[in-house]
Amino acid sequence: MAAPFKIISMASPEVEVENLSNGGVILRSPRPIGDYPDSQNAWLINWAADTPEATFVADRTGPNGDWRHVTYKDFLAQVKSIGQALLDRGLSVDRPVAILSDNAVDNALLLFGAMHVGIPVVPISPAYSLMSQDFGKLKYILGMISPGLVYVADGEKFGNALKAIDIGKAEIVVSSNPPKVGKATLFADLLATEPTVDVDQAYAKVGPDTIAKILFTSGSTGQPKGVINTQRMLCSNQQAMAQCWPFIGEKPPVAVDWLPWNHTFGGNYVLNMILRNGGTLYVDGGKPAPGIIEQTVANLKEISPTIYYNVPRGFDMLLPYLENDAELRDSFFKNLDVIFYAAAALTQTAWERLEALSEQAIGQRVMMLSGWGATETAPDNTIVYWPIEKAGVIGLPIPGTEIKLIPNEDKLEVRVRGPNIMPGYWKHEELTKEVFDEDGFYCIGDAARYEDPLDASKGIVFDGRVSENFKLSTGTWVSVGNLRTAVVAAADNVIQDAVIAGHDRDAIGILIFPNIAGCRALCPELAEDAPLDEVIEHANVHQALIEGLQAHNVNNPGSSTRITRALIMTEPPNIDANEITDKGYMNQLAVLSRRAGMVEILFADTGGNIVID
Repeated sequence: MAAPFKIISMASPEVEVENLSNGGVILRSPRPIGDYPDSQNAWLINWAADTPEATFVADRTGPNGDWRHVTYKDFLAQVKSIGQALLDRGLSVDRPVAILSDNAVDNALLLFGAMHVGIPVVPISPAYSLMSQDFGKLKYILGMISPGLVYVADGEKFGNALKAIDIGKAEIVVSSNPPKVGKATLFADLLATEPTVDVDQAYAKVGPDTIAKILFTSGSTGQPKGVINTQRMLCSNQQAMAQCWPFIGEKPPVAVDWLPWNHTFGGNYVLNMILRNGGTLYVDGGKPAPGIIEQTVANLKEISPTIYYNVPRGFDMLLPYLENDAELRDSFFKNLDVIFYAAAALTQTAWERLEALSEQAIGQRVMMLSGWGATETAPDNTIVYWPIEKAGVIGLPIPGTEIKLIPNEDKLEVRVRGPNIMPGYWKHEELTKEVFDEDGFYCIGDAARYEDPLDASKGIVFDGRVSENFKLSTGTWVSVGNLRTAVVAAADNVIQDAVIAGHDRDAIGILIFPNIAGCRALCPELAEDAPLDEVIEHANVHQALIEGLQAHNVNNPGSSTRITRALIMTEPPNIDANEITDKGYMNQLAVLSRRAGMVEILFADTGGNIVID
């Protein structure tokens, strides 16, 4: 018998279903959305008055790497100083603020300082400055927005990017280490600005339609798209989620989080949820990557979260530490109310391991919940707010947001409408027109199916991207999203992620991005620094992969799910080519396009690939 779930307050799952003449349906919550403020900073002002000494944001930029805490009262005061400094510089929607650096207290202060006075912020992926070889995306984004101020935390660290880009007359602001070439302003100078009545007057003009942020999506092909995020989108989204999750407002949430603020998951979902509910966010300098995950482990030993957010790859990397370190496990689960995953599907194997750890630590199962959304939807459209027993369910529509399901080939295509939907893409009017249907629903490109076709209140399940799915030469459709999750789970000691191939072919093959640590563990006789080629060609690795995929095929014998061949990649996914985001989400179409030659090898009969019986 499974242990009982830890009890938390949640709304009862309810949904209204409207049948359409074309065979589709519209799903909506029977609960109207409640009142919400015109600006996120109204929450900041409220908490600065009600709980002035509570910490809002903390990071490890204190002396000797200690936590630097900023209370709600101090955060608001510093936000007003920054707001005044930005007004003094004449920044506006035509000259916004660009933030190139990772999450940190200074990043948050600049983010909310600009929004406080109605100046849009453009958080840009640090990977475009630090991991890119050509700085192509960074140049493109800065060219589109024409920033009046560009912020980096460390001028030396971002020195190569700053030298490579042309920012015109924009001011460079750094928290430390001004770049050796060019002029830069210290962030401390912004904080030293004395606010005037101009700040309050500018704040009073901020309304629901004010542009809060422009977030750039990675895109399947071509250059990133700038998604306009208004105050209405961000505020309505948090209100709707709070109505589904009453527990989040019953005690101030505590999070230890790495998810980047240049993405909607970290920057809108997590950061805004903490703010809306008067919680504390500890900025995690770790990430789900070898050599960096250890920082996450150290932080979680010290800070016990009440809610933990991550992407599936993050959980995959954290799980071995939780299983082998009792101190970490006890600290992690001690105060935990919810585990929340999004951005991709969690494997059932990871789900069961997390449940087992929860039972071991506290004798109860901490609920694992999820939701579904996009940058264009601020982000949440659906959310799970009842106990579920397995991965895959993405919930029901949040109050105020309608979900339209339209038959599309063998799928139900999802479209959304509500106050959380973007007004459009920055400087792309034609593209904006293309993504809305005749009823004003945003065509997100995803598919869904009912968890229980006879009971819509059981929620819907993510069913992949409509554009990713393909047909075999037999005319059989392949559901890429579900298959990718199943394949990774079948051989997760070898596979970190996989891309599904087989369009217009007789069978399915996969391109594998290896779990390097798992592969090395399979061949302990090799030196620790053995070349990757030697590791992935080792007989033990091939045997583990073949056995895992054979077991998958036994349970999935149909042509739309059976894997017949595999090819392990030695080159990691390339961020410049849109193959992966800095959250770790794989771009199926971009990988297949860039690695067309690898696909030919995958399906060739001349060797180099792994054939699965």
